[in-house]
Amino acid sequence: MQLIESAQESISIVRQCELLGISQSSYYYKPRINEFDLELMAKIDEIYTRNPFFGSRRIMIELKKYNLPVGRRKVQTLMDKMGIEAIYPRPNLSKPDFEHRVYPYLLKNLKIERPNQVWCSDITYIRMTNGWLYLVVVMDWFSRYILSWELSNTLDTAFCVSALQAALEMGKPEIFNTDQGSQFTSNLFTSELLNRDIRVSMDGRGRAFDNIFIERFWRTVKYEEVYIKEYRTVIDAYSGLKGFIKFYNDERLHQSLGYKSPSEVHHQFFA
Repeated sequence: MQLIESAQESISIVRQCELLGISQSSYYYKPRINEFDLELMAKIDEIYTRNPFFGSRRIMIELKKYNLPVGRRKVQTLMDKMGIEAIYPRPNLSKPDFEHRVYPYLLKNLKIERPNQVWCSDITYIRMTNGWLYLVVVMDWFSRYILSWELSNTLDTAFCVSALQAALEMGKPEIFNTDQGSQFTSNLFTSELLNRDIRVSMDGRGRAFDNIFIERFWRTVKYEEVYIKEYRTVIDAYSGLKGFIKFYNDERLHQSLGYKSPSEVHHQFFA
């Protein structure tokens, strides 16, 4: 699969990757999966986004409505590959690592009333016509402003740390909230926060909506961007998501924000 058009021969692949902010490994990315499984994964993603309480049994039943009769074990295998579970237990792409410290949830009954009081982060699955990627974002809880984001073809810690470091160039929160996945509980990730005296908060197990605003953002980006596009390459996905996130930040009005955009709400506090 060619990810960067050869017509751009005047710019090296290395330089194109640098300009686009993606790794060279993404350029050579070729998923080892057949077309039928990709079709199943795309439909599972749609069903799960609509119904995050559905486990493999309910999703198996839903797939039959789309003439995709497969067994529950197959559905579970693909859900594991995608990194998703029903909300109980919590739906997360990041699996827990019990050797890492898990921090308490600090947001219960907390009144969040200004930008940079609480940031949050999470990961989601992004489908492509011939594969998939993972998207991580860092969001300001109060304004819903997307501070940074990264794409990766693997669920490693590095791309989460990269997104965090990019966000920290814009300021720092008092509290940073994530799920209990291994990427976020890793010393590599938490040390970036603790070294800056940022308090670490983590969702309770089985409580997906402890990080409610990122959950809502995932539905928004999928229904308004991913599901209506056909990302053929990593470059397509990167360009599409970059444009949508800019639109979301600068132009998409939120009723809960008084019909203002996240950017307007976020930056008016620092004017």
